[in-house]
Amino acid sequence: VRMVIRHPKTGNIAGSYITDGSFKRNAKAVVRRGKEVVYEGTVVGLKRFKDDVREVQQGYECGINLDWNDVMEGDIIEASEMVEVEQK
Repeated sequence: VRMVIRHPKTGNIAGSYITDGSFKRNAKAVVRRGKEVVYEGTVVGLKRFKDDVREVQQGYECGINLDWNDVMEGDIIEASEMVEVEQK
């Protein structure tokens, strides 16, 4: 998280930079502050500039909206997605 954007309707938005992989809306998110996990939940919104997007790739900046308002600069947000794979 590079900066926290305060929004009166949607709460705090984490202005972030994707360092590895991709980030998807509705993915499960874990927020780490140092080595401590401070929040586990869901990515509610994902924006690139002022556009709502479904996914942001590595190397781009975005705004991440969680259903939690205590995000701080320097936090690390990790997102994961459960995918069902057929057995061979």
